[in-house]
Amino acid sequence: MFKGNLSRVKFRLEEGMAIVLHGSISVYSPRGSYQINATSMEPDGEGALALAYEQLKKKLAAKGYFEHKKPIPKHISHIALVTSATGAALQDMLRVASKRWPLLKITLLDTLVQGESAKADIAKNIAQADSLGVDVIIIGRGGGSIEDLWAFNEECVADAIYTCKTPLISAIGHEIDYVISDFVADLRAPTPSAAMEMILPDMHEVLMRLDEQRELMDSYIQRVFYHKLQKLQHLKERLKAHSFEAKIDIYKKQIELYRSRFAQKLEYLVTSKTSTQEKLLIELHFLGKKFFSKKETQLQNLQMLLSQNNPEKALHVNYAQVLKDGKKTSLKELEIADTFELQSPNTSIKAKVLEKKSL
Repeated sequence: MFKGNLSRVKFRLEEGMAIVLHGSISVYSPRGSYQINATSMEPDGEGALALAYEQLKKKLAAKGYFEHKKPIPKHISHIALVTSATGAALQDMLRVASKRWPLLKITLLDTLVQGESAKADIAKNIAQADSLGVDVIIIGRGGGSIEDLWAFNEECVADAIYTCKTPLISAIGHEIDYVISDFVADLRAPTPSAAMEMILPDMHEVLMRLDEQRELMDSYIQRVFYHKLQKLQHLKERLKAHSFEAKIDIYKKQIELYRSRFAQKLEYLVTSKTSTQEKLLIELHFLGKKFFSKKETQLQNLQMLLSQNNPEKALHVNYAQVLKDGKKTSLKELEIADTFELQSPNTSIKAKVLEKKSL
C-alpha cells in the first residue's frame, strides 16, 4: 500500500490483525511472484473508524489524558466558542446564552468542524482561545455520522485540549454521540445548547433570588431600626432621669470645694515651710561655723607637721652632694679608683672609690 492510500486508513495496523484488503493483483515477472497493490483496508468484522476510536481511547487513557479535570468557574463573564460560524450549533448556543444570561461576552473563533483539514483547524483555534484570557472555552458542533464527527476523534485535537490551561467543555453531536474530545475535556455536554444551560445561570432565577434577598434585607433592616429605636427611647428616659445640667452643677460645687481645700492646704504648707526654713538657716549657719573652725585647726596642724618634715631641712643636716672634677655627679657614675669630693653646707671631704656594689 503506497503512502497516499495508507494516509486514509484511520486505524492502526497491529501484528496478528485480520483485515480485508481492496486492490489489484500483479506479477513480478523476474521472479514470478504475486503481490497485492492495496488501495484500502478494513478490519475484519468491525469498521475501521470504530477500531481507530478504541485504539486512540486506550492510548490516551494510558497517558492519563482522562484523569485531570479543571473546575468550571461558578461566575462566567467571557466565553470563547470554537465552532463553525455557519453551523446550527452556534445559533443554538447564542439563543440559549441570550435567554439565560445576556450579560455574557462571547468570542467566536470560526472553525472547520468536518473534513480532513478540520482537525488542524480545531487544534489551532483551541490554542488561540486559550491565549484570550476567557473564563471557559466551548468546542461545539451539531450531530452527524461518525465520519462527520471524526475530526474530534483525532489525536492532535486531544493533545490541544489536554494542554489547554483554560477550562474547556466538549459539546459535540447529540446526547448519544461520544467522541474522544468528550473524555479529554474538563466537562462533557450532551449538546451545544446544553453546554450553555449547564454553565450559565438562568437570569430569571437570579432575579427571583435577588428579590428574595432584597425582601430578607428589608425585613432585617426594619428589625434593626426597631431595636435601635427602642434603645434610643430608653437612653432618652435615662438622660431625662439624670439631667445633664444638674450633673454640671454638682461638678461645679465639687470643683469649688476642692479649690477651697487646696488653697487652705497650700497656705498651711507655705507657713509651715517658712518657719522650717528659718530654723534650717540658723542651724546651717552654726554647723558651718563649727565645720570651718575644725578644718582651720586641722590645717594649722598639717602646716606644722609639714614644716617639721621639710626635705630641705633634712638635706642640710644629713645629706651631701657628690662632685667629680668640680662638677656634680651621682654615685652610679663613679668607677673604682675614682677620686671625688663630698660637700655639705659646712663640710667638704675628699674620697676615693675602693669598692662598688649595685643595690
